[in-house]
Amino acid sequence: MIIQSDRRQGPIFVNESAAIVWGLTPRQRLERALARAIAAADKDESAGLVFRADAIFDEALVRALLQQPGKVLVNAAGQPMAGHADDPTLLPGLQAAIDAGDPRLLPPGLTVLDAAGLASNYNKALRRKGAPYLYELGKLATPEIERRMYMESYKGVTDVVTKHVWPVPALYVTRFCARFGISPNMVTLLSFICVLLATWWFAIGAFGAGLVAAWAMCFLDTVDGKLARVTLTSSKWGNVFDHGTDLVHPPFWYWAWYVGLGGAAAVAPWTFWVIIAGYILGRGQEGLFIWQFGIEMHIWRPLDSAFRQITARRNPNLLILSAAVILGAPGTGFEVVAWWTIISFAFHCARIAQAFVARARGVRLQSWLTEAA
Repeated sequence: MIIQSDRRQGPIFVNESAAIVWGLTPRQRLERALARAIAAADKDESAGLVFRADAIFDEALVRALLQQPGKVLVNAAGQPMAGHADDPTLLPGLQAAIDAGDPRLLPPGLTVLDAAGLASNYNKALRRKGAPYLYELGKLATPEIERRMYMESYKGVTDVVTKHVWPVPALYVTRFCARFGISPNMVTLLSFICVLLATWWFAIGAFGAGLVAAWAMCFLDTVDGKLARVTLTSSKWGNVFDHGTDLVHPPFWYWAWYVGLGGAAAVAPWTFWVIIAGYILGRGQEGLFIWQFGIEMHIWRPLDSAFRQITARRNPNLLILSAAVILGAPGTGFEVVAWWTIISFAFHCARIAQAFVARARGVRLQSWLTEAA
């Protein structure tokens, strides 16, 4: 069945399915992805696009097709799933071929590509590599498609808790939010409330309660991002709120912990200043690396990506503080965080120095994730 888009000279959707995946039908998902791609390109070149609306396309594939007229996307079996006719006379043949899933009906002059050939295997935003996904409804159960999409929305380079602890529980919470219409901004607001609660409890020495609130915030910080990606729901305000909260709150937690310990009466003041300075300078190291070498510090080589899992950032530091509270030594935990901050800062200084040396020798720095991607 062929269904013309309501937009004038816009894309054509064929074989529309009413199945709901992450709260959206395939057509709704395609329309959202196209709207985002068109907004990013600052011009609408969607005329001539044809999509099967009974499949789930990676947003990267939609973006690539919009930008590459004359290309046809095929599945693993060679069946055409989507295409962009660069000549209006080719559109009827392209539409018929995609509707029937028959490559023999494709008109001459179109270039046929699979997902890996059409779009890059490297996702810069998520710091991960892998072919863009294309899932066909009917060949996979909806829960399995949702699970795969969720895992594909995960950043490839992140901390140990986010990478290894949160994925499974966050999947179920993300699915719950999508099913009941809870927006990413609502989740971010709840996480911000947890930030305030953790800060207060740390400051009054209620470290156990504070850690519960802090870990709840960290968990929700994972959920809101995944929810936004799998539902293609985001806003400028939401991005500012989410990333602004992430950037600003850690120093306040460290200050509150120091106050809750009793300040200088309980631990050496240098530990507090080292942790705060280390956080600020660590962010500075990341900015310097991007400015000088054009890539993120944590994705240069596998060693950098591995160390990102444990470097002195919020979640690894919370692990140290949690262990210390369990052992009844919150002050010692604070001191360990200070020393770990020094070690992490020194490691990144050494890696930055090595990067400068490599460039001086004529080596063009690139991420290991983009190699053969």
